[in-house]
Amino acid sequence: MSLSELTRNAFQSGISARKWIGLCKLFISKNLSHSGAHSVETDISNSVLVLFRNYPGDPALQAYLKQAIEDGVLSLATFLTTFLAAAQSPDLRNTATLDMLCRVVLDHHYASGMPTIGSLVSYGEPTSRLLNTIQNAMTLLRTAYTLPESNFHQLTTSAAELLILLLSCVTDVSQISTAQAMANFLDTTALLQIPRLTPGTRQVLESFAFSLSLLLGDAKVAREAQIMHTFQLAFGKGDTILGSSSETDIVTCTLMLNHLIFNRASEFGPGDGPHAVAILVALLRWSSWAPATFYSQIIISAMTCLAQSIGPAGPTRASSIWKAFTIGRLPHLLAMFQKSAQSEGIAEADWHTALQFSLPAILHRTDLIERIDSVGQTGSSDAASEKSVMPHSFTSEFLYQMLHVGLVEQPVVATINPNLPNDFHPRVASEAHEASLDLPGYFEVKLSPDASPEDIEVLLFRAWRDPCCHAAFAEAVVKRFTSSTKNVDTENLSLVCKMLCKHEMALDMLSLHAKITDLVAHALAFVEDYDCETVGDPQTAVTHVGDVVLFVEATIARFNLATHAFTVGDRHLSAEFLRTAGLGHRQDALKDEDLSAINSWTKALFDPGSEGIEDTILRATHPKVLLRIAPALFSHAINQCIEQKMDKEVLTNGISYFLGPLLNWTLAGVIRFLLSEIQRRGYKAPVHLEVLKTLLTSPSCPPAVVSLSAPLTLRTFPDPIPQYSQRGLGTFDPKPIRQAARQALGLPAEDSQTALTMGSSNTHWHDQARQLVKNALGAARSGRAVALDTDRCLLLCPPTQFLTTLFYELCLAATMEMEAPRRIATFVLTTPRPPRSPPLLPIFLHLVLPSLVASADGLAAAEQTLRVEFLVLVISSALTAALHLEWAMLTTCGEERYVLGQSVTSMARRLAGDLKRRGNGPTAAMILQRLTAMQPFVANFPTFAAEV
Repeated sequence: MSLSELTRNAFQSGISARKWIGLCKLFISKNLSHSGAHSVETDISNSVLVLFRNYPGDPALQAYLKQAIEDGVLSLATFLTTFLAAAQSPDLRNTATLDMLCRVVLDHHYASGMPTIGSLVSYGEPTSRLLNTIQNAMTLLRTAYTLPESNFHQLTTSAAELLILLLSCVTDVSQISTAQAMANFLDTTALLQIPRLTPGTRQVLESFAFSLSLLLGDAKVAREAQIMHTFQLAFGKGDTILGSSSETDIVTCTLMLNHLIFNRASEFGPGDGPHAVAILVALLRWSSWAPATFYSQIIISAMTCLAQSIGPAGPTRASSIWKAFTIGRLPHLLAMFQKSAQSEGIAEADWHTALQFSLPAILHRTDLIERIDSVGQTGSSDAASEKSVMPHSFTSEFLYQMLHVGLVEQPVVATINPNLPNDFHPRVASEAHEASLDLPGYFEVKLSPDASPEDIEVLLFRAWRDPCCHAAFAEAVVKRFTSSTKNVDTENLSLVCKMLCKHEMALDMLSLHAKITDLVAHALAFVEDYDCETVGDPQTAVTHVGDVVLFVEATIARFNLATHAFTVGDRHLSAEFLRTAGLGHRQDALKDEDLSAINSWTKALFDPGSEGIEDTILRATHPKVLLRIAPALFSHAINQCIEQKMDKEVLTNGISYFLGPLLNWTLAGVIRFLLSEIQRRGYKAPVHLEVLKTLLTSPSCPPAVVSLSAPLTLRTFPDPIPQYSQRGLGTFDPKPIRQAARQALGLPAEDSQTALTMGSSNTHWHDQARQLVKNALGAARSGRAVALDTDRCLLLCPPTQFLTTLFYELCLAATMEMEAPRRIATFVLTTPRPPRSPPLLPIFLHLVLPSLVASADGLAAAEQTLRVEFLVLVISSALTAALHLEWAMLTTCGEERYVLGQSVTSMARRLAGDLKRRGNGPTAAMILQRLTAMQPFVANFPTFAAEV
């Protein structure tokens, strides 16, 4: 039982306010005697306020509050603070409710006969905390003017009266920070833009704004404060930078969340907690959303992505990942975000309250939740072990996780789902509890070297179905991985790598909660440092090292990490030796140590008199050397066979060694060599073809190798085979090779309906990028989750061509509506790019924008005005978002680096100069004029003021 439950039960039972307060006093004396007075008062206030969500404007609830204040159980100052914080939630935006709560405060204040300090505001209240309360009161007044008017409730009058009383308590602003002064100044100036303000309210606000402007000092200091200010609640309100639908639009959030999932193993992915949180902080600053709105947007956007990823026939792999992210990872990111967001001038407790008040409205999105729950569990599983397990509702799992990470309190959960403790018990956590272990310890025991592959598979399926345990699974795996590499424990490391290679779900769970690049870096360091001369059994040791190599190869390919710079501490590691294996197979291109190794291995593998692979040759050959020479060994043996210097049986016998666990991890480079040689010879390579078929169709060839080779295999042997290639193949049938590749990629068996055909010769790559942009615009217009895989677009065409195509489509769409195109453009230009990829914002500003400006000069007047309007929106929005990202990187991660390629300030300075130099053209002059007229923008980028 809690105060929240007591209040809810009393209200629903019709108990009077006087009896209710008596029950509260009794409960407090028995259960909360050791709690602080402020904490108890806050709980009482919230226990009533939360009921207004479902019972708007109820006079009985108002009576409860009045009785609590009259009895002295709830101070007026505490109630005012909690009420104004709760009023930020969309759930309480009801004219009758808000006016009723305002009247509770005002009536009790006037009845007390006390001054405002001592009544509305506690004695000794710090000015900084008072100003936070005033900001909430300003938001309430701004909200009041957006709600429908009522003949019975004069909310605008009550809210203005309350704000004026609070402003009268501000006696000295000299001790507050410049950042907080700027935030309040911007809020005040935004309110002054409301034409219906009463003269009395306007006069008080103008006086308050003037006192803040004196604190801010001259224009230079004000501009610096604007760059440093912590929470831009008023930025863009009433301005053209943010659209009118900014608080209900999911375009930006779904773009950002899809980017996190697309790049989940990269820097700034969900597994990279600090950098992912920096993106959230930058989004908060750029959007200027109130805390409750921010939480609603993020969580509802994640639910939308999850609901849309469910296919017509049920769950898909994508929906499995989205569910794992939304339930298993997002709450952890929001918990980290709350701590970082304190630097935004809002206390963690206020963020906490905002989330708790917005959560019920979020979880009342029945359209999304019914769609999510209608398909039951996600992904494939072992039906035998899970047949009896009934699926849990999304709401139960999500609430449990939010409670588990400390984002919400039990009383709040009880108001949404009172039976949660009885109805929902995470399966894996329950098993761990029965074994008297915590979750990470449970996974460590279950993933021991003694576990059978079947037991591990069952465990992974059960864990995959239970997102609440994914963080613990990742913690256990990362701990095992890093300790094994540090201690050179090849057996344990091999076990983990085999598990991650074999089961995609294991790597998916890991990628959402841990930095995959760090694991790959540790694995590379392990391979680099490994010395077979020190091990007792080199054959087993080399086999284990092979498992590590396969993990590295498969993971880099799967998550597109080929250009990533891997580091362990100050040590830089390269995976280039994996990519180039199979490219330099000519013996005259190899190093001396490689030539020596080739001679030894050729004799061991392809000499009829050989007794096999001895321990001495394994000890003498480093794993990286073995990877480099494997293609050369095949090349030499095949050439010897073609020249009839080697029997085919000897060749087959030598190849058989590569199909065993000792050497099969070297085959990716070998197959790469065979495919390139077959193409080079115009398919007239019967021995190469037979060897390739032997390798790819053998059950002993590692699945990771077949998967790595599958794309190149299907490109080499398309269906149907071109006629000129068929002549070279002769009687050789490539269908078994194609089928092995298709199976590795999860494609259906080859038939006339599903044949992979080469694209039309008239199809251009950049047309595919154009279609991706059109799909994003279509999703935005229809209110669906928006996704745009920028990395894929940049694979299809160069950066300048992609940006030109992008802005052609965006400008076309902007003739009907500019908000969605602006948000898509801002996302593309300001999302951090992977290492060594082109930075799009400076390319756009300095290479693409000049051509757009020049082409607009030739447009008709009406079209030119629209083009200028859109370009101004994109420039101001993108530069502002980039500035907030740069600042978030510094405040959240402590990193002072330019993740968008260049300093935002230097990009803005160069752009201002470019527009000034092109000022003779009408478009450039109009853009520069519009930008310099936008005060918030100029405050962030004073270089534009100098260009006026």
